[in-house]
Amino acid sequence: MANKLKPSLIAAAFAGTFHLSAVAVSAQENLDRTVLPIAEPTPPTYGELDARNAKAPPRFEVKAPQGAPNVVIVLIDDIGFGGPSTFGGPIHTPTMDELAKSGLSFNNFHTTALCSPTRIALKSGRNHHTANAGSIMESSTAFPGNTGQIPNSIAPLAEMLRLNGYSTGAFGKWHETAAWETSVSGPFDRWPTHQGFDKFYGFIGGETDQWYPLIYDGVIKVDPPKMKDYHFTIDMTNQAINWVKAQQSMTPDKPFFVYYATGAVHAPHHVPKEWADKYKGQFDKGWDEVRKETVERQKKLGVIPANTSLTDRPAEIQAWDTLPADNRRLFARQAEVFAGFLEQTDHEIGRFEKALDDIGELDNTLFIYIAGDNGTSAEGGFVGMYNEMTYFNGVAEKVEDLIPLIDKWGGPETFPHMAAGWAVAFDAPFKWTKQVASDFGGTRNGMVIRWPNGIKDKGGLRTQFSHVIDIAPTILEAAGLPEPKIVNGTVQTPIEGTSLVYTFNDATAAERHTTQYFEMFGNRAIYRDGWIARTIHRAPWQTSNLPPLTSDVWELYDARNDFSLTKNLAAEQPEKLKEMQALFMEEAQKYHVLPIDDRTIDRMNPTLAGRPDLLGDRTSLTLYDGMQGMLENSFMNVKNRSSKITAELDIPEGGANGAILSQGGRFGGWSVFMKDGKPAYTYNFLGLSRYTVAAAEALPAGPATVTLDFVYDGGGLGKGGKATLYVNGKSVGEGRVEKTQPNIFSADETADVGIDNQTPVAEGIGIGPETRFSGKIDKITLDVSK
Repeated sequence: MANKLKPSLIAAAFAGTFHLSAVAVSAQENLDRTVLPIAEPTPPTYGELDARNAKAPPRFEVKAPQGAPNVVIVLIDDIGFGGPSTFGGPIHTPTMDELAKSGLSFNNFHTTALCSPTRIALKSGRNHHTANAGSIMESSTAFPGNTGQIPNSIAPLAEMLRLNGYSTGAFGKWHETAAWETSVSGPFDRWPTHQGFDKFYGFIGGETDQWYPLIYDGVIKVDPPKMKDYHFTIDMTNQAINWVKAQQSMTPDKPFFVYYATGAVHAPHHVPKEWADKYKGQFDKGWDEVRKETVERQKKLGVIPANTSLTDRPAEIQAWDTLPADNRRLFARQAEVFAGFLEQTDHEIGRFEKALDDIGELDNTLFIYIAGDNGTSAEGGFVGMYNEMTYFNGVAEKVEDLIPLIDKWGGPETFPHMAAGWAVAFDAPFKWTKQVASDFGGTRNGMVIRWPNGIKDKGGLRTQFSHVIDIAPTILEAAGLPEPKIVNGTVQTPIEGTSLVYTFNDATAAERHTTQYFEMFGNRAIYRDGWIARTIHRAPWQTSNLPPLTSDVWELYDARNDFSLTKNLAAEQPEKLKEMQALFMEEAQKYHVLPIDDRTIDRMNPTLAGRPDLLGDRTSLTLYDGMQGMLENSFMNVKNRSSKITAELDIPEGGANGAILSQGGRFGGWSVFMKDGKPAYTYNFLGLSRYTVAAAEALPAGPATVTLDFVYDGGGLGKGGKATLYVNGKSVGEGRVEKTQPNIFSADETADVGIDNQTPVAEGIGIGPETRFSGKIDKITLDVSK
């Protein structure tokens, strides 16, 4: 529970450990900061007629407590404990290294094993199920703890700070908005600018194309700036730097809170070639040797105990020296791209840090750098993927198909993920990865905290157990702020994390966060006082034919003496195991973890998951010109069914070109468009196959009705169908679509009227704005009733 001390008591508690100005009592110490927003004083009543004979009352303004620090949270995506050089990994992270030398490293910090849950827990101080974020937004269900809707009783940290006098800005990845709340109709309650942030610049979903991202400024979709060698991480860093400099220019006495959350190093692994090439040949030794070398470095650095054992690889991951030469060559390049992506990201974080130093604000900033919202992702399967969307559609990619793409890996023509063996390597010394909440490979992430005005120990290591829910109360305590009891009229669910300030200047302080449950897609564990009981229910690559939850075998470990969880004590201490299992059930019921749902891809379907669907049972949707940026969960579902698209157009003299209606992009989707004045339809199957039907003749000037009738074969998911193109009721072309995507087109490519945003479904009609339809669209009707 976060401390609820008055600033004066906090100052007394920290006397002698850091400069008192960091928590000094402000002139507004009598304000009741437990009720937000802070109530304005009752205005005086005047009897004086002439304003020149009266004195106006002072302006009421809520200011942060005197000496409250700026706050920066940096959150990297999908990198585990054994990746960054700061924690012994093979990937250079000089910015994080330098911050660790002048701050503290935490080697016992944990996340939830998945992105959305970690992010919401991080910025609320509550467990992810308490905040209805039991899994990612796109796999929410109807059960409490998993609905995807952050309740009003869970006020985010940004709102607490904003209402206490901070300026607040979020940059990069969000992924905290319910899937059915991402349309123009909102509601926007769970978008960043309604979750406490004055400024947001980034993407709203779980991932984006780093070359052609879907960007929002606040709630408005914007096009990326036209700049040489554009890359989203560079863009978001520029935005963060510009915002902080402007904020400090205008209000230098007002502290800021920046949430800097990169899309890196989540798939797609997109990075300029020169960064990947820095690692040429460095991963040729393979994932087994990389794991061994990482553990040795970790021991030398002291970030793991000297007696730590390297765990076995999961049985499904092949030994490197048994792989064919082509596999090794492909996999080594995948790791080079991934490593370059992380180093480039760390470099951009360094640019942001330097900007704070340039304006003299770095030493007064509580800088929290978290290397991963979960362990490294094994969602690339056993050979990696040129297009990550194949994972979500149950399509296995083959090495022989990927070899020709090696030189393009990481560039705009790929949407790649690496082989799972590297995920295990970059989670060393642990066995498992992202999604496995019952292993430290899924939950333990390196963290560095630097705050010169509040932390005297430079280069220290902190080993106390900590969890992502501890960050919010840490920031409140460092800022001299109490935990609010009421925010915006709603009584708050108490913060469930424990402030880490007690560790800042006492490396040997007794651990205060002593109990913590973990659960994700059936993988579950319970920690208490150094003991951990757990069961591995499913591997990240298992999406079907899962065993019953009741058949899971539980294990027991003493994490105080077994850092990497290699010595199962279940047989030796059965009573302790039973005690821990009972504790898990107690905590699971308390925090709305039950009932457990181990489905993964199936839950992406709102009907199967039981969550709201924006369009519900509607079978017809009328669309108008200018409607664009419609994410997949806010658009009509045309998958695994027949559909008819009827576009009423006006063709100008000289003909028309461009997209009429598109969904998805280069790596999967469909488009009705005109090229050289001729109507056409393309179905793009995961970027692997394209099926096109086109008219032979261009349309003359004047009104025209273009119809695409797709008749689905039926007989299951992902089947093919017949596509027929009509102009003014007359068939002008037909053809087969041999197979379709059963589950998802894209994580962030959208449905658009009159344009094909980001990357094109059909090659040859341009990129983004170049695809804009040059005629007039009166309306389009999309019908799925038959």
